[in-house]
Amino acid sequence: MSNFSANLFEQFAAIRYKKSSRILMNENLKEPAPPDFWADLVDCWRRLPNKIFFFGLLAAWLALFQFLGNSILGYVHTPSLFAWLREAYNSPNPAADDGHGNLIPFIVLGLFWWKRKTLLELPLKIWWPGIIFVIAAAALHVLGYVVQQPRLSVVAMFTGIFGLMGLAWGRAWLRESFFPFWLFIFSVPLAALLVSFTFPLRLLVTWLVTLIANLLTVDVVRQGTLLFGSGGRYQYEVAAACSGMRSLVAIFLLATVYGFITFRSPGKRLLLMSLALPLSVLGNLIRMLCIIFAAEIGGQSVGDYVHESSIFSMIPYIPAIAGLLLAGRWLADKPQPEKK
Repeated sequence: MSNFSANLFEQFAAIRYKKSSRILMNENLKEPAPPDFWADLVDCWRRLPNKIFFFGLLAAWLALFQFLGNSILGYVHTPSLFAWLREAYNSPNPAADDGHGNLIPFIVLGLFWWKRKTLLELPLKIWWPGIIFVIAAAALHVLGYVVQQPRLSVVAMFTGIFGLMGLAWGRAWLRESFFPFWLFIFSVPLAALLVSFTFPLRLLVTWLVTLIANLLTVDVVRQGTLLFGSGGRYQYEVAAACSGMRSLVAIFLLATVYGFITFRSPGKRLLLMSLALPLSVLGNLIRMLCIIFAAEIGGQSVGDYVHESSIFSMIPYIPAIAGLLLAGRWLADKPQPEKK
């Protein structure tokens, strides 16, 4: 009996040992935990040289645009260019649709964080020719201030920041950070200046809606940018806010980011960016067709619901995202030409 108990104990101990060994082995085979964000941030800050030099100059540069950034004291009675930008981004005027400007700094900072390892591995050092960008930006700001064109000052402000980065961290930093930094061009409020450009888009969308609806035996009459149902059951106008400018900017931004992250070939990047215009037209065409068909079925009130619904307002982005993904997949599968 004692031998049986001893054997049983030995078998039990062996099983426990094997189980413990498997647990230890699994623990050792586990993937390392993802790095802590704050620890990674502290490490990047520690490795970045010339911090006081850069951020001191940056504070002085931004102070210039805070206190002497805006010479137009009419609609926005403030000398601050930042206050002028806040008003432009959040204007209730539907023609001035520049709300995407609120998101651009976060997108750029996120992409800088994504490229942090590449940037920190560069030979970072002071590069005095970077001051040429700062001088040119200051001259552009003076011009914009004198002729009362704050948009020129916005371009000058970001150009100066770009130059300060080159001054503090070198030419290689400028080359590697050109993307994503140039995305700040989307921070310039341009919607109010592009109304003349959106009008042909409005005409194109109304013409396509009328053509497709009539082919599908839905009686729709077009007068300029107005669409009328049979017997006057409903009436809609493809206004400036519905011309596709909002989705065009968003899709162009999305195509730019996707192209630069996915491909290194300039040709492939430009091809993806060029798809923004047809994809935005396609998306808005589908949205207007949904509104017309809803109004055809349930009248003006049902069409208005589809027109004003936040869910249906996302329709233009569905074919755009799908088109960009398909184009990106096709470009990725396309073989590279052999170098001779």
